[in-house]
Amino acid sequence: MPDLDLEKIYLLFIQYGMNVLAAVVIFIIGRWAAHLISNFFGAVLERTKVNLTLVSFAKHLAFYGIMTFVIIAALNKLGVETTSFIAVLGAASLAVGLALQGSLSNFASGVLLIVFHPFRVGDHIEAGGANGRVVEIQIFNTLMVTDDYKRIIVPNSKITADKIVIFPPAAA
Repeated sequence: MPDLDLEKIYLLFIQYGMNVLAAVVIFIIGRWAAHLISNFFGAVLERTKVNLTLVSFAKHLAFYGIMTFVIIAALNKLGVETTSFIAVLGAASLAVGLALQGSLSNFASGVLLIVFHPFRVGDHIEAGGANGRVVEIQIFNTLMVTDDYKRIIVPNSKITADKIVIFPPAAA
């Protein structure tokens, strides 16, 4: 009888051991591919002269997005039912998206400002109900300074939702 138990253990080890080994291989190759793809994506963005803050954010977003799929694939190979994970992930993404709707709008507007450059740092503009010299264009907002040295922080969604007036440089 002990031989039968050892044989069962051996068969279980072969059956589940191969799945564990396959899941580990999926994870290792998937992580390597995620690094490779995110670095390639970052290099392409850097060559197009996109702001380095946006490049870094996009690289991390690509890496963690790919890793989410890799982890789900590895868990699926282990026999874990992943449909519930995917449903929870989708619901959580929707909830976060709705909760951060204003921030995501500012983020999207910031990306548009950085990519299309309607104005640059140092320009004197009127946008989003504010008037001043642009000091910094960030992902979520734009920093300006008025002629009387007041700092103004304008959400990027207000800037892209309204007209932008760019004043000519002052004559020296």
